[in-house]
Amino acid sequence: MFFHCYPYFSLFILFRAPTHEVYVMCKKGEPLRDKPVAAGKSSFDLIDREKTFAIIDVKPGSSFLDLACGVGKYSIEIANKIGEKGTVHAVDLWEEGIGALTQEIKAKNIKNITPIVADISKKLPLEESSIDSCLMATILHDLSKSEQTSTIQEVASVVKPGGMITIIEFKKIDKGPGPPIDIRMEEEQIEALVAPYGFIKVMGSEIGAFTYLLKYKKETLRRRTIE
Repeated sequence: MFFHCYPYFSLFILFRAPTHEVYVMCKKGEPLRDKPVAAGKSSFDLIDREKTFAIIDVKPGSSFLDLACGVGKYSIEIANKIGEKGTVHAVDLWEEGIGALTQEIKAKNIKNITPIVADISKKLPLEESSIDSCLMATILHDLSKSEQTSTIQEVASVVKPGGMITIIEFKKIDKGPGPPIDIRMEEEQIEALVAPYGFIKVMGSEIGAFTYLLKYKKETLRRRTIE
C-alpha cells in the first residue's frame, strides 16, 4: 500500500492494476463517510441515451469529470467518445462501485478512465480549471443543502472557464422510479444553486419519462462573489 501526503488531503492507493490505480481521498485525520445513500443505483437505464450524449457533446481529447459515477456506466460511454487522448475522472465515495468499474476497464482494456474514491462534497484531488465537462447524474437530490453548495463550489473550482456541466435529475412527479418526491429537485432549485458560481444555462430537455437534463456553461470571467 502506498501513502501520499498532501497539504489538505491524503491519498491512499487501495490496489494497483497493471494500468490503473484506485485512490481514496479524505482530509487528514478524518475517516471516510459511509457509502452514499444511492450507492448501486443508476439513472443510466432511465434515459434516452442517444439524446443525452448528443447534448453532453464531449470533444475528443477533452477532460471529463463523472461525479458520483457509481459503477461507471456513464463514464464508459463517455470514454468511448473522447478517445485515447482524453481522460474521464470517475469519482465516487462508494468503494465497491469504483472497484467494479476498475475491474471492468481492466477487462475491456480501457485506459482513459481514472477511478477515484472520494467524497464529492469535499475537496477533489483535481487541479483547478482542469476539467472541460462535468456530469452530475441524479446525485444532487441525495445531498444535504450544505453538501449541494460545497459540491457545486468544488465543481466550479475544477471546471475550466467556458467549460460545461450537465445535471440530470428526476422530474418532480409522484410516480415511477426514483427518490421520494419531497427530495426531487425542480429546475428553479438547481438554477438557484449553480447560478451564483457563474454557471449560465445553455439548455434544458426531457431525456426520459422520469428524467430531465440541464446544461450550463461556466462564465469565462472570474466567479461572482457569493454574499
